[in-house]
Amino acid sequence: MPADALRPLIDRLASIRAGLHHRDFLRTWDHPPDTLQAVLLAAEALEALYRQNVSCRAFDGGLAVSIFRDQSTRTRFSFAKAADLLGLLPLDLDEGKSQIAHGETVRETANMISFTAQCIGIRDDIFLGEGHRYMAEVAAAVDEGFRAGVLPQRPAVINLQSDEDHPTQAMADLMHLVRTLGGGKENLCRTDALRGRTLAMTWAYSPSYGKPLSVPQGIIGLMTRFGMNVVLAHPPGYDLIPETLRVAERNAKESGGSFTTGHDMAEAFRGADVVYPKSWAPYRVMQERTRLLRARENDKLAALEREALAANARHKDWECTESLMGLTREGKALYMHCLPADISGVSCPQGEVAAGVFERYRLATYREASCKPFVIAAMILLTRFEDPAAVLAALSRAGRRRVGVNAS
Repeated sequence: MPADALRPLIDRLASIRAGLHHRDFLRTWDHPPDTLQAVLLAAEALEALYRQNVSCRAFDGGLAVSIFRDQSTRTRFSFAKAADLLGLLPLDLDEGKSQIAHGETVRETANMISFTAQCIGIRDDIFLGEGHRYMAEVAAAVDEGFRAGVLPQRPAVINLQSDEDHPTQAMADLMHLVRTLGGGKENLCRTDALRGRTLAMTWAYSPSYGKPLSVPQGIIGLMTRFGMNVVLAHPPGYDLIPETLRVAERNAKESGGSFTTGHDMAEAFRGADVVYPKSWAPYRVMQERTRLLRARENDKLAALEREALAANARHKDWECTESLMGLTREGKALYMHCLPADISGVSCPQGEVAAGVFERYRLATYREASCKPFVIAAMILLTRFEDPAAVLAALSRAGRRRVGVNAS
């Protein structure tokens, strides 16, 4: 982005009431459209400064604590990069090496890690019905600590993936969509470019069974906010959490878009501008998996896995192929994926996407992923500063060069 395009971004951000100061970012549908727009604008501004080799260190020290209760590559490193970008020290809490194993309560842990923390990023997507609840409990605990004067600042809790939503992924996807369909980075995050466009969020075959529901739920819960025609397609029985469907239906009605569901992958692809074929486990399976994990019934858990894999195997035709891509608008729909994708003949014998399709869009999916560090940094900035536009303007005016980095 040219340097002279940064000022309009900051001016637009200044004109929006983001409403995130001293708040958390747990689900996109908890926030009004202006807040989502502010995140996009701040993310674009931060990336513009970064690419101009200008320091974005808004903090003079402090911690960014992460709690990962599931495996992660992109989100883990994106959170660390976002923290470092803003001048915070990323620190991962290993629960196995903490007093949590000795019965320390959530409220106590939340306050103990927050004395010098500016934000807490949490991934908790394994137990259905638990991830969002845990994050909300952490948020309530730090809020209490701050209001009681125990904590000198109110750390923000950022959802790095729960059982309900994956907001940093969905917002990064939104940023990528606006750039791609709206004419590039210079469009000042005009989400109206998405109005009337069709996005197909479809299940796709995977040789594994326990993939969370939060990515498809995050996509249908967010993209319906902007007048898009969102189609959700999956084999019978591969349902999402019912409440998230109601969220998508309500959002579509309010935005003038549409939300439809079906059980035909080809029909969902037909005429679509964007396709997002991604595997997930059925809602029923995840409910039972959660129950068995809690009860430590390992034999029954193994039986559930065999049953789920056998069910998946009956739908190997749910693969993003060249022929399906040919059904999209002019055969040129944008392929999206949160990564890692199950690529047929590459990462597995048969999976979510044909190797040729993925290779054609591989760099595009990398660009999609590259948005996430700046989205996370934007969320931190907006939650911790009352006037984030003024902070960005000050960073731009200072123009301090990042040490040891050559300008590109």
